[in-house]
Amino acid sequence: MSKKIDVLNIKGEKVKDIKLEDNIFGIEPNDAVLKDAIVAAMAGARQGTASVKTRSEVSGGGRKPYKQKGTGNARQGSIRATQYRHGGIVFGPVPRDYSKKMNKKEKRLALKSALSYKVLDKELIVVEKINFETNKTKEMINLLEGLELTNHKVLVCVNELTDNVCLAARNLANVKVVLPSEVNSFDLVSSDNLLIEEEALKALEEVLK
Repeated sequence: MSKKIDVLNIKGEKVKDIKLEDNIFGIEPNDAVLKDAIVAAMAGARQGTASVKTRSEVSGGGRKPYKQKGTGNARQGSIRATQYRHGGIVFGPVPRDYSKKMNKKEKRLALKSALSYKVLDKELIVVEKINFETNKTKEMINLLEGLELTNHKVLVCVNELTDNVCLAARNLANVKVVLPSEVNSFDLVSSDNLLIEEEALKALEEVLK
């Protein structure tokens, strides 16, 4: 039997209820695949630009510091060898790509698992439409207050990005606005609630069918 969820207006009042797709919001979450998706997202966010210079790249050291024999010191070929101050670094970091690959089926399963957790934990909130008259931050704050989400980290999913909604959320560190096509496992897991428009919910279901 399909699960039903309330559809609210922006004041938090129930307007109607709708059915959720069982094969998207009602599956048994796969924790292993969901973890892989989160690790892949975090790895992909790493810049991988850390770099040091080897002895062949540091400046100077073109001649021997002193002759090979007769000084009583250990033989040296360059003052830019690794044991010298300002010398090269051995086995230091070099630019690299940290990203990990996941196939499409795994990504979809991870996303469905994250969505199912939102339903199980009662963290999915569906509203009719999110539409603001102005682009003031107070508009988004009033919406969150009406839905009792003021102190929550909220992922807001809208069917169409409007200037007023984007600008109203821009100054709020706990709010991120995305389209249905941009919803991902990492954002879902790292947010306390998914606040989604009814039309955006339908669009998300179409993508994941």
